[in-house]
Amino acid sequence: MKTINFKSFFAGVKVFLTSGLLLIALCSCGCVIPDEETPPADGVITLMTWNIHNLFDGEDNGYEYDEFLSSSGWSVEKYIGRLNSFASAISRIDPLPDVIMFQEIESAAVLEDLAYYLQAGYTRSFFSKNPGAATGLGLISRLPILEAKAHSITVDDDSIPRPVVEARLHPDRNRQDIDLDCEEAFVVFVCHWKSKIGGDAATERVRRASARVILRRIRELQETNPMLGVIVAGDLNLNHDEFYRQNASIICSLLPDDPYSAQVTGGIQKDFIVISRNKPPIPVHFPKDTIALFSPWLRELEDGTYYYRNNWETIDHFLLSNHFFTNSGWDYEKAFVINFEPFANASGIPIRYNPRTGLGLSDHLPLLVTLNKIKE
Repeated sequence: MKTINFKSFFAGVKVFLTSGLLLIALCSCGCVIPDEETPPADGVITLMTWNIHNLFDGEDNGYEYDEFLSSSGWSVEKYIGRLNSFASAISRIDPLPDVIMFQEIESAAVLEDLAYYLQAGYTRSFFSKNPGAATGLGLISRLPILEAKAHSITVDDDSIPRPVVEARLHPDRNRQDIDLDCEEAFVVFVCHWKSKIGGDAATERVRRASARVILRRIRELQETNPMLGVIVAGDLNLNHDEFYRQNASIICSLLPDDPYSAQVTGGIQKDFIVISRNKPPIPVHFPKDTIALFSPWLRELEDGTYYYRNNWETIDHFLLSNHFFTNSGWDYEKAFVINFEPFANASGIPIRYNPRTGLGLSDHLPLLVTLNKIKE
C-alpha cells in the first residue's frame, strides 16, 4: 500500500533568502488537494491548534525517532491507519475548523496527506521545519492564505529547534481577488516553542527568543497596518501561569498583566508576551505601548490540554490581539478544548498514540477558538 502522490507542494511557491530569514510567499490558491468540501457556516470562523504527537510517513529518511523507523516496525500501512484515525476524529468536531495548525508533522507531504484524508475543503497549506529536524509545523486552511513566512530563530549562534510560521489569512473562503493589504485579513503565528527538557530556567531563554521574534513582527505589521488582527497559536511548552508556578523566580516568555510582573520587569517589554484576561486586552499594569494579548486560559478555560505527572498543563495556546474585541468585523466568541473520545478517555485525559498497537491519537488535546462576523 502506498501513499497518494500529490501535486508538488512548491508549485507556485517562491523561495528566497534575505537577512537570515527564510521567506516563502504563496499565491492565494496554495496547494490544490482533491476534496469533497463540507459547506462551512457563514459568519463563523473556527481555528484549531493541535500537537498531534509525531506524525511520520512510512519511509525512512534518517531523521525519524527510533519508534518510527521501519526497523522498529513502522510502516506505510501504520501511517495510513493513523491518517484515517485523525480524519475520523477531526470530522467529529462541530463546527469543523476552517484552519488547523499542526505541530510535530514530518513533512509538507504528510501535511497534505492529512488535508486529503479529511476531505473537507482544506485546499491551502503551508509547512516549515529546520534542516535536519525530525518534525516541523504548519497549517491547512479553507481560508485563502495570502502570504506565509517561516522565521528561523537563533540564540548564541545556535538555531532554535523549530521556526515560527507566520501566515496572513482572509476570512472570505470564496474570494480570489484579494491583495495583501485588504482590511479584513488577519495574521496567525503558528508556534512550537522549546520544551523544558534541560531545565525550566535554562530553556526559558530559548522560548523568550521565540517570543522576541513574534513581538518584533507584530510591531512591524502594526506600523504599516494598525488595524491588522494577530493571533498567536500553538504548543508554547509554557503554562499561562508559569511565572507563578516558578514562584516568580524567572522572567517567563508569557507574563500576566499584573502589578508584580510589571514591577519585576520594570515594565520594559523585550522578549516576553503580556497576556491578559481583559476584553480587549489593553495593558493595565504595563505601559500603554506594551503588546498585550488575550488568553482564554485566564478567563474561560479549565483543566488543560496536556496531562503530565497527574496534573493538567495549559501549554497549548491561542493569544488574540485587541482587534478581535471591537464589536465590529470579526470578533472573538469563545475557546474550547476537545476532550471527548477518541481524543480523550472517559476522564477527559488525552490518549497518547502507541506505535506498537496503533491505539490513541496524541498526548495533547486540540484547542479551538471561534470568531463571529459582527453585522453592521
